[in-house]
Amino acid sequence: MAKEVSSKPKQKLHVFDIINYIVFIILGLCILVPIWKVLIDSLNRVGVYQFQLWPSQFTLDGYRTIIETTALYRPFINSFITTILGTLLGLVLSTLGGYVLVQFEMPGRNFLAYLLLFTMIFSGGMIPEYLVMKQLGLVNSMWILVVKHGMNVYNLVLMRNFFEGIPDSLYEAAKLDGCSPMGIFFKIVLPLSKAALASIGLMFAVTVWNDYSTVQIYITDPNQVNFQYKLRTMVMDGDTPTTSYNVSQTTLFNAGIIAAILPFMVLYPFLQKYFVTGVNIGAVKE
Repeated sequence: MAKEVSSKPKQKLHVFDIINYIVFIILGLCILVPIWKVLIDSLNRVGVYQFQLWPSQFTLDGYRTIIETTALYRPFINSFITTILGTLLGLVLSTLGGYVLVQFEMPGRNFLAYLLLFTMIFSGGMIPEYLVMKQLGLVNSMWILVVKHGMNVYNLVLMRNFFEGIPDSLYEAAKLDGCSPMGIFFKIVLPLSKAALASIGLMFAVTVWNDYSTVQIYITDPNQVNFQYKLRTMVMDGDTPTTSYNVSQTTLFNAGIIAAILPFMVLYPFLQKYFVTGVNIGAVKE
């Protein structure tokens, strides 16, 4: 018997694909190599400047110093609280604002959209912003991190674009079933926007957690600073405790970097699946 010949054509590897693979491998190395160096230097007792694949003198004393430094406990709690509340406030305002902007029958919708976009291009400046924050009583308060980052027009526009991708047939079907606008929002829009909520929520969380400049400008009370600011002061300005282990400043500096990015390194794998999931996959068949 003659062997059956497969009708599936063989995929050829084009020059563009090869170049594409090479470029992305190079980009990946450009990202991973610095992170690997920081990790190895944080585990090396002796501070070195050259790149090493493995630590020459392995130690965890850099991380022990950070963990046992009680002066970091309150800033860490401040960062945790402000990150959670700032993310929740940002998601509430972005989702509600984005949902309002997709109500095509609402009078003044375009004017409101242009007004919000105007703030993305032009800003009042640092001095007017400082005066506003002072009038609101947010100077020398960690709550400024929550309020300042709670409203982000860029994320609001992204959320609006997600909502616009939901088929009109779903809105119409919900209206025929007697759903109010807020009922549609909670029963139809939000369940289909898990990918948007996860990605934009992560943007808010990273922004609030990593904010250093706001604390430097607006906060002088040591009890109100966040983890990033206190960690930077401890590592860069030599404000280390007397009970710290005998480790080099380079080791402590790199251990501080890993400690600052570790929460989101742990969180990201659990949210990664939402970044590749569509807003309305399987929601309706046209």
